[in-house]
Amino acid sequence: MEWINLGYLGLFIVSFLSATIIPFSSDAIVGIMIGMHYNAFLVWIIASIGNTLGGMTNYYIGKAGKTEWFSKYLKISEKRIEKATKLTEKYSNFAAFFSWLPGIGDALALVLGLLKANQYKVFLFMLIGKSLRYAVIIVAVKYGISLF
Repeated sequence: MEWINLGYLGLFIVSFLSATIIPFSSDAIVGIMIGMHYNAFLVWIIASIGNTLGGMTNYYIGKAGKTEWFSKYLKISEKRIEKATKLTEKYSNFAAFFSWLPGIGDALALVLGLLKANQYKVFLFMLIGKSLRYAVIIVAVKYGISLF
């Protein structure tokens, strides 16, 4: 929770890292910052941009890599890669919308890069998906709605 002491910069860093293969979760930080009365619009914008840029980092790693590298060096299971590949092949660039999903989102971004999907469309759908997720979290915290 030291990230909160860094304010919006900490939010950006956590949001970025949580979209990469590094195990972080920005959802709690977003919720805590809203609970601490940080500006909801700024929290939404910063978290969305940071998380999308982190996801695009995965995309570019995928674009530069090979499937074998993902399991060997990034410790992403063959099963996750296979599942992400099927989703990506079925939904093409729109699969980037689901890159916010826990467990498979990182792999989706990697596979989109590996398949050389259109980077602009990937960015757009990824930004929309991640932004909507943060909007739901912020509204839920702001109005005390239980998501679970």
